[in-house]
Amino acid sequence: MTAVVATTPAQQALERGVERLLALQHPDGLWKGELETNVTIDSEDLFLRHYLGLLDAGQTQATARWIRSRQREDGSWATFYGGPADLSTTAEAYLALRIAGDPPDAAHMRSAAELVRDAGGIEASRVFTRMWLSLLGLWSWDELPVLPPEQMLLPARAPLSIYSFGCWARQTIVALQLATALQPARRVGFGIDELRTGRDPADAPEDAWARVFGLLDRALHRYQRRPVRALRTRALRAAERWVVERQEADGSWGGIQPPWVWSIVGLVALGYPLDHPVIARGLRGLDTFTIEDDLGRRVEACQSPVWDTALALIALLDAGLEPGHRAVECSASWLVEREIHIRGDWRVRRPKLAPGGFPFEFANDNYPDIDDSAEIVMALRRAGQGADAVDRAVRWIVGMQSKNGGWAAFDVDNTSPLPAKLPFCDFGEVTDPPSADVTAHVLEALALEGLAERTETQRGVEYLLGEQERDGSWFGRWGANHVYGTGAAVPALVACGLGAHESVSRAVAWLEQVQNEDGGFGEDLRSYRDSAWRGRGESTASQTAWALLALHAAGRRGVAVERAVRWLAETQAEDGAWDEPWFTGTGFPGDFYLNYHLYRQVFPVSALGRIVRSGSAP
Repeated sequence: MTAVVATTPAQQALERGVERLLALQHPDGLWKGELETNVTIDSEDLFLRHYLGLLDAGQTQATARWIRSRQREDGSWATFYGGPADLSTTAEAYLALRIAGDPPDAAHMRSAAELVRDAGGIEASRVFTRMWLSLLGLWSWDELPVLPPEQMLLPARAPLSIYSFGCWARQTIVALQLATALQPARRVGFGIDELRTGRDPADAPEDAWARVFGLLDRALHRYQRRPVRALRTRALRAAERWVVERQEADGSWGGIQPPWVWSIVGLVALGYPLDHPVIARGLRGLDTFTIEDDLGRRVEACQSPVWDTALALIALLDAGLEPGHRAVECSASWLVEREIHIRGDWRVRRPKLAPGGFPFEFANDNYPDIDDSAEIVMALRRAGQGADAVDRAVRWIVGMQSKNGGWAAFDVDNTSPLPAKLPFCDFGEVTDPPSADVTAHVLEALALEGLAERTETQRGVEYLLGEQERDGSWFGRWGANHVYGTGAAVPALVACGLGAHESVSRAVAWLEQVQNEDGGFGEDLRSYRDSAWRGRGESTASQTAWALLALHAAGRRGVAVERAVRWLAETQAEDGAWDEPWFTGTGFPGDFYLNYHLYRQVFPVSALGRIVRSGSAP
């Protein structure tokens, strides 16, 4: 680390933060923080194990203990820390606790059931929740939207082929095609009348396309009762083959929970025994996503070791560690080995593009991540390792640019509005359009590569400038929310030579306007649905760091920076860590959120490192 005498609070906080980050490094060179989500993931783990006949009493009680610990005083569960009560999350948690043996007349169960009824009852829950109910014999498959496996037979370029959906939705939909066609169920030994209201919550859709697809769903229900046998058989075989071919080396599907669990359900419904290699590998993989400690047993919806390691490496380099430092060398070497050499689903839109790039997780080679790849390009180039892998990644990233000049996370031009109109798409994003935050990271990487004047880079800059909000901020697709988007966009524009552009001045003005009285920055996840929450929320270490990264890149050295740095220094624990129960990561805007436990460490170290080393620390 560059010799810096730790005399100021900022320098002392940086030194402690670096020591803490180094202590968290795995012996293999990687970093992996817990990826915390809401209790639907844990509830659904019990649902899956009940269906498979694999419930273990000890595991079940440990999971129930975790779920109970997340319940709030009003009886509800939320989708993020401090968020509003969520009907479907509460209903799934309640059902999981019933499976674990909690009696419905217990006080915590009565309050949860009352909240579900007040919110419209189980009838008003999302489609995904009712699919799980169907698997448990508590809802009729016939009362759910149909996902016909015949969709597999559509050409890849057809408007509603599976490739019209984002990769996470695509993988889940194909698995659900098997489930909804075969309608498997393993009944639980109780009913849930206490969660019902008897009312039909369905309203006629206002959107014309939604009405059309509603009529189509009725027709598909009639077809479902008497499908064309030869066509159905062919479609089921195509779906089965597609699912099996996309299982990752770690047993997962895409390294994420929804397609993983439903792929297992669908294949077992087809007749795969539990000891079949595909199923056995999938179940073993789920165990590696499971955390059990004094708080209980919980399952990570996904894991982020490659992302975490790239961010940690950048943070240490920002803090002044030299490329020859052992921690830097080890982490860089580990990242180089993660390079993807196969052609995944992205080849449908880019058939001539050579493979390259990096994944988000340990093993999701079918779906390299453009965002990860951009960060790793910057990390490895600065660390002086993996030059060939970096060159291949840059070529792949450039080749994945969408028509509008922006970059998405996994796909190209995955922007059709039609998939979201389908009746079963009532939860989360189902397409992968370009976003400001991913595009910003790509632009920053291309600028570091000396490609700021390249045509593709300039098109990306135009896209990013066009995405700026009226208030001066940028939307954050993968982080919460406008603080994240702005924290990514400003450094990218500055790296591309636009430091004096009026868009940067407007962004800085917005950040200074939303800074909290305590000096920190925070944005509640409700901002995804309610613009009044933009830039408003409890101060967090990660969001304060994002704002500082933008302010520092823009050359600001005033009161706003001083106050934010002071907040980071004063809220740091003695061991160099920051506490952050708030969720600042985003899975599906408005619906599903993440608490990256390493965010609270890597981003403050990056921000403090850049400020301290520039000599502008207060």
